[in-house]
Amino acid sequence: MKDIFVGNLDYETTQDELRHLFGAYGPIERINIVTDRYSSQPRGFAFVEMVKDEDAEKAIRELNGAVIHDRKLEVNEARRRPERSAGRKGRERRRSGGRW
Repeated sequence: MKDIFVGNLDYETTQDELRHLFGAYGPIERINIVTDRYSSQPRGFAFVEMVKDEDAEKAIRELNGAVIHDRKLEVNEARRRPERSAGRKGRERRRSGGRW
């Protein structure tokens, strides 16, 4: 499986639209349109996980630069986020009321 980053999305883009767009290249395992944790509004990017690597590579080649809702998409292989440092644990402690 390969995870694809889809950037510069119009905020009105739906999962069904992405499923239709990427589904033309092969089976899709999962679609995640990223939203703001406080407002729940879309942030303008998504991740599409395709079952077959070769289908994902073809979708990336052919959809990068495609125009959807008058916006030019940025489509490439998703990079994994690096592990976060201990700073994250500190934020969790503060939220839970724990002491340093």
